[in-house]
Amino acid sequence: MHMETKNQHKDILFGVAAFATVVVLVALVGWLILGEKDPAIQGEVEVSEYRVSFKVPGRVLKLYVHEGDYVHKGDTLAMLDAPDVEAKKAQAQSLEAAASALVEKANNGAQEEQIRGAYELWQQAVAAVEIAQKSYDRVNKLYEGGVLTAQKRDEAEAQLKVYKAKCEAAKSQYDMAVNGARYEDKKAAAAKRSQAQGAVAEVNSYIKEMVQLAQFDGEVATIYPKVGELVGSGTPIMTIAMQDEAWGVFNVREDKLNAMKTGDEITVYVPALDQDMAMKVCAIKDQGSFSVWKATKDNGAYDLKTFEVKARPTMKVDGLRSGMTLIYRPE
Repeated sequence: MHMETKNQHKDILFGVAAFATVVVLVALVGWLILGEKDPAIQGEVEVSEYRVSFKVPGRVLKLYVHEGDYVHKGDTLAMLDAPDVEAKKAQAQSLEAAASALVEKANNGAQEEQIRGAYELWQQAVAAVEIAQKSYDRVNKLYEGGVLTAQKRDEAEAQLKVYKAKCEAAKSQYDMAVNGARYEDKKAAAAKRSQAQGAVAEVNSYIKEMVQLAQFDGEVATIYPKVGELVGSGTPIMTIAMQDEAWGVFNVREDKLNAMKTGDEITVYVPALDQDMAMKVCAIKDQGSFSVWKATKDNGAYDLKTFEVKARPTMKVDGLRSGMTLIYRPE
């Protein structure tokens, strides 16, 4: 009988202990779910990047760098083989030569033989006018003396006018041969040459782009094609990360934004470097309604959105790289 009573006491104590354990576990789970898991705000280092690409399509002839290499502005990165561009250059140079020849022809005028021939025709016309003038003078005197009729005088006058017109036409042909092409023709020839020169300059710019140089200092983050592969116009061939232009990005719940306001200077911990770093908050951006931390139906409160907070180091930190974790613990 005594043993049964003792066993019952043990069962009661065990039940109480089990109930207490369940209560503690439920409270702990509730705190983990509804309470603050960690007062720290975690972020990540990001850096500026730019992509290198060719203006023209072609085959990668040579890569002068490897992933992880640090390059300086002006360093050669890659070379492209584009036979089509070389062919276009030859065509453009041929068009430029033809246009230049037209300009020279327009400026130099006719050949010496053409000028001499036009002068002879003009002199013949001048002689014909002199003969026609003398014939008209004789016929006119005879008309005035009553020997010839008015019709004969009119015929001689008409013939004189015809020869004078021919003389003026011959003089115009001679002047044209001496002066060369018209101003409009010279202007048109010069325009064609300028157009051809522009085509050559355009092709030369493409040829210059067949060798890619680094535009800024940075680290080669990714190289996409292999040597011998074809790449299209504007297709990135590599990405350069400018490690000196780094900043931190934090995804912050809106009820913690008071600890990270624009213009605030904060101190963050960089685990990879095992050191603190001073940063200044420079921008805050809404992440949108899709990024909600708490739903109303879960806790009876209100929805909390997420904001992207950017902060920049106040001074250069050696060894800081993209992807490193940042820890900020508001005071």
